[in-house]
Amino acid sequence: MVRKKQEGMNTAREQILNAVRANQTALKALPELIIPAENIGLQAKFTETLTTIGGKVIKANGYGDIIAYIKSITHAGDRVMSSVVELSEVISTNNASPLPHSLQDVELAIIKAHFGVAENGAVWITEELLSQRVLPFICQHLIVILNADDLVANMHQAYEKIGNEHYGYGTFIAGPSKTADIEQSLVLGAHGSRSMTIFLINSSLD
Repeated sequence: MVRKKQEGMNTAREQILNAVRANQTALKALPELIIPAENIGLQAKFTETLTTIGGKVIKANGYGDIIAYIKSITHAGDRVMSSVVELSEVISTNNASPLPHSLQDVELAIIKAHFGVAENGAVWITEELLSQRVLPFICQHLIVILNADDLVANMHQAYEKIGNEHYGYGTFIAGPSKTADIEQSLVLGAHGSRSMTIFLINSSLD
């Protein structure tokens, strides 16, 4: 009895699947989208957009400017983490291969980004630039180093850049974490860093 019931179910299933296969619409090529992109004044647009969403952009001539800034905003005992070797002078000594759950007390994280997007102030980051995937989201404050020439106008150009790349993990980050879900009151740092500062540096620096 059970076997006959199962066979009946299989038959009904095949009938449904066959009906679906027989009623497939013809495939059509996606339309070609031509999105106009203004590639002039990208630094100004990126700065304006990121500032509007709560971030900060600082132009720097080199890593010395970044080190000086980090010293001005941190205090003794603050845990500062980064995989950027040029910043070793201001990095905490207990950064060797940390486990994700051990990062809950990171005051400041400094990472690099591959490129930025002027229209929304986002930066593109993959795991090769991170010591831990959770680092830019668990820290209290986030600094991102970006070459000034590595900007695109919009997300269409951004996806053209990453469309053929191979990576295990990648994310766009735009501004500090914020939410207004609770009583429509804006709260910074609800789901990530409380501040985000982008350093735009000369493209000759790696």
